Amino acid sequence: MKRRMLIMLLAVGLVFGGLYWFQAFKAGMIKKVMAGLANPAQTISTTVATTDSWQPKIEAVGSLRAVNGASLALEVSGIVQSINFQSGDTVSAGTTLLQLAAEDDIAKLASLEATADNYAVTFKRDQDQFKFHAVSQATLDSDSANLKNARALVDQQKATVAYKTLKAPFSGRLGIRAVDLGQYLSSGTTVVTLQALDPIYVDLYLPQQALSQIRVGQPVITTVDTYPAKSFAGEISAISPLVDSGSRNVQVRAVMKNPDGQLLPGMFAKVAVSVDQPQRLVTLPQTAIVSNPYGDSVFVVDKQAGGKTGGLVARQSFVKTGLVRGDQIAVTQGVNDGDTIVVAGQLKLRNGSPVVIDNSKVPVAEASPSIVDQ
Repeated sequence: MKRRMLIMLLAVGLVFGGLYWFQAFKAGMIKKVMAGLANPAQTISTTVATTDSWQPKIEAVGSLRAVNGASLALEVSGIVQSINFQSGDTVSAGTTLLQLAAEDDIAKLASLEATADNYAVTFKRDQDQFKFHAVSQATLDSDSANLKNARALVDQQKATVAYKTLKAPFSGRLGIRAVDLGQYLSSGTTVVTLQALDPIYVDLYLPQQALSQIRVGQPVITTVDTYPAKSFAGEISAISPLVDSGSRNVQVRAVMKNPDGQLLPGMFAKVAVSVDQPQRLVTLPQTAIVSNPYGDSVFVVDKQAGGKTGGLVARQSFVKTGLVRGDQIAVTQGVNDGDTIVVAGQLKLRNGSPVVIDNSKVPVAEASPSIVDQ
């Protein structure tokens, strides 16, 4: 009887002990699962902070302008007799481009030249006779005045004839011809444009605060949307002595070589003026920076012993940022060279969050990004 009671007590104890162990195991599992749900591993993308050479720059937009550019026209009216150029030709200074009909003016010039020659002969004959007192001083003075007047009329008519001829005032590239052979041309009508393309100017405006950082001869780099992968080097050639009272900006002009004529007047340009000396700074993509009212920060990926996801956790670090260059930003404090920095997925992180790195689709951070048409 006692033995049976002992067996029953042992059975009851095993049952209750098993129930207690099961409840404890279940509570532990639930606690572990809840802990995992409260702080699950997050998938992120990362980059490695590197030290790069940064050239401080002042960036602005500008407009290209020819060193010499003009819309060519004639001062007089007439019928177009000959056209001696094609649209787009490159011409030298003094090249005859267009001729108006000028037969009447040329004939009048010949008549005036004949009259002037006659007055010259008369003046020479009276000079010889004056030596022998055959003519008076008054006659000689009248002859001299007539000769001067005749020669002045000849010069005037020569100018009138010259006005019928259009010549290139400087070397450059012609634009599109705007007149036709046989057309009646009114005075002042544009015949063609002429642009001197090498070298070429770029005009830009900088805030007055930049005056202490710029000088004549300072290097500039210019880019245009037409050639997104190419940059054009130049230097500041002039700084306006007048600051605009409305915008407080100062006009700056830079000059660039343009031997291939790729740059054309009127183009929109982006200009970067190099200032001071290059600096060595830690560089990150701008997407790595998390901006908050209390300051900028980044998430640094650290490796801890043990734990899931290989022990990778995110640590928030406050930073100070500096210059911006395209998609990149310089970090002056808070990040060291070689640190692994989160560039995507920061919004779901907090300090100490476990992370899993997936860099299969990391965006490229370019110093000079360009728009590519798809």
